Amino acid sequence: MTLDMSPATTVEQPAAPSSDLKARAHADGVRFLLAMFVDLNGKPCAKLVPVEAADELQHEGVGFAGYAVGAIGQQPCDPDLIAIPDVESYTPLPWVREGLALVHCDPHVEGVPWHFAPRVILKKVLAEAAARDLELFAGAEVEYFLVHRAADGSLAPADGKDTEARPCYDARGLTRMYDHLTGVSTAMNALGWGNYANDHEDANGQFEQNFAYADALTTADRVITARYLISVLAEQRGMTATFMPKPFADRTGSGMHLHLSLWRDGAAQFPDATDARGFGLSPLAYRFLAGILDHAPGLQAVLAPTVNSYKRTGATSTRSGATWSPRRPTYGGNDRTHFVRIPDQHRIELRGGDGSANPYLALAAVLAAGLDGIAREVDPGAPGADGVRRPELPPTLLHAVEALAADPVVTGGLDAAGPGVAEYFAAQKREEFFDWHGSVGPWEHDRYLTAF
Repeated sequence: MTLDMSPATTVEQPAAPSSDLKARAHADGVRFLLAMFVDLNGKPCAKLVPVEAADELQHEGVGFAGYAVGAIGQQPCDPDLIAIPDVESYTPLPWVREGLALVHCDPHVEGVPWHFAPRVILKKVLAEAAARDLELFAGAEVEYFLVHRAADGSLAPADGKDTEARPCYDARGLTRMYDHLTGVSTAMNALGWGNYANDHEDANGQFEQNFAYADALTTADRVITARYLISVLAEQRGMTATFMPKPFADRTGSGMHLHLSLWRDGAAQFPDATDARGFGLSPLAYRFLAGILDHAPGLQAVLAPTVNSYKRTGATSTRSGATWSPRRPTYGGNDRTHFVRIPDQHRIELRGGDGSANPYLALAAVLAAGLDGIAREVDPGAPGADGVRRPELPPTLLHAVEALAADPVVTGGLDAAGPGVAEYFAAQKREEFFDWHGSVGPWEHDRYLTAF
């Protein structure tokens, strides 16, 4: 629920790591590399490459049948996706398997970065910001549930004693999950991520593990790595980790709140002690914030991209008494009811995203919206519900997709690396909505079976 983005203390920087993938792997005793990327839905895709082939992986990449990957804009007749690793993202994972490491990749087709690949899209929007001498830094709050799934498909918290009506921050629940949580924390800190807090969240079986902010690409990579790490370590202990936004109808859902700041030449651009509104933010920060608010409906298709997402944002009550999800595109100070919260002068917190969001797409779309606000010099108006009256947040995935399709700025962010991505993404999400809408379940049986 909290994330620290205060300026870090200056420390002596270690020597730059080797740019040779094989040398780094050998130095860490790595025997196999997961060459990983994600599709538009955030599905992690990988090939397991022996360290003996690390040179070929680094310089030639490794091939995938793109259509088999999932939502990444290919048909069976299309050329292979070639995953080219970003050596800077190299991450040893001995906590998962001894001798294993991961490297994030950028898919290419016929020698060109594939414009449907989420990491490629984010890098393109970051380059557009860099052309304006701006760099996006981000922190992400990764919330998730630890559950067991019974043979009949029903879900229950993996900790059978986690039954309190208000379990948030419960010390006993943390202690019962000590082995899992400390295993994840130890891995994060060994990797230099700066894990500084691990807590029981507001729902039974729900947890959050915080790590330090970084440049936006590094943070997106770490979110994907964290989901993989958390999932595998949970499986090793007989549990399932789920980032599904709303696995339980009567309990709080999982968000993925994004803490955002802009920098120029190593200097933070958000703080301004002369801010008349009293939040300590600069005019640039307010314009960036206003762009996000103006494009909030379309952004929600990317920040909350599943049918289940809108069970979270549409919830009116939970067992704990609060949903913690915004319903209107407002902003304000240290107040968690807003779409955009201002915890301090160093950052803004975007609270519309959830656990199903693809971090690369989310950051790309949000940055595109914020840059639009800067370009148009938009003022967000007064904070709170009495400020500028903007359209309500979409009530369903279908409404969000239609708002996305009508928003040239958000679609432009998705299409930053090449055309057709936003249209393809919207079509995928419409199909997802109607697939759900076409199913018949217990709610309809209970309501209609003998009603007429």
